[in-house]
Amino acid sequence: MLFKHMPDEYICPFCLVVKGEEDEENKLVQTKQEDIIYKDDYVTALIATLWWPNNKGHVIIIPNKHFENIFDLPIDYAVRIHQLSQQIAFALKDCYECDGISTRQHNEPGGSQDVWHYHLHVYPRYHNDNLYFTNGKLSTAKERSIYANKLKNWFNTYKRIEESVL
Repeated sequence: MLFKHMPDEYICPFCLVVKGEEDEENKLVQTKQEDIIYKDDYVTALIATLWWPNNKGHVIIIPNKHFENIFDLPIDYAVRIHQLSQQIAFALKDCYECDGISTRQHNEPGGSQDVWHYHLHVYPRYHNDNLYFTNGKLSTAKERSIYANKLKNWFNTYKRIEESVL
């Protein structure tokens, strides 16, 4: 690992998600298995627990294998993550009727990374939503379930398209 910042005794919340475990103690990532909207052998996509006021229900894509950051991420995983981000962009447009999509990814403390497992955020965007001028707050499992169900249904409906594209 080229640039390691993860503490030695770090319990990775995203690795727990992939394993099917939940960590109620983690204040930053309180993901439930019901938040997962898509999973295959390489990647998992889930509704984020931290929400911005005008961009609710954004999605996080994680590799199923632990890689700390972009410097550690193999190209085959990077390709798979970005293929899925395109499908999620289509899903967000259909399900949320948003005006656009933004992706965001952070690396190392200087790049605002705070979970030591590579992940890509996919945000629904709306005109004048002020995404970069607001702060996130934790959502509830009940709030997330509304968005998760919409996106799960989209993936179930378009599964043949997704498999042929991905």
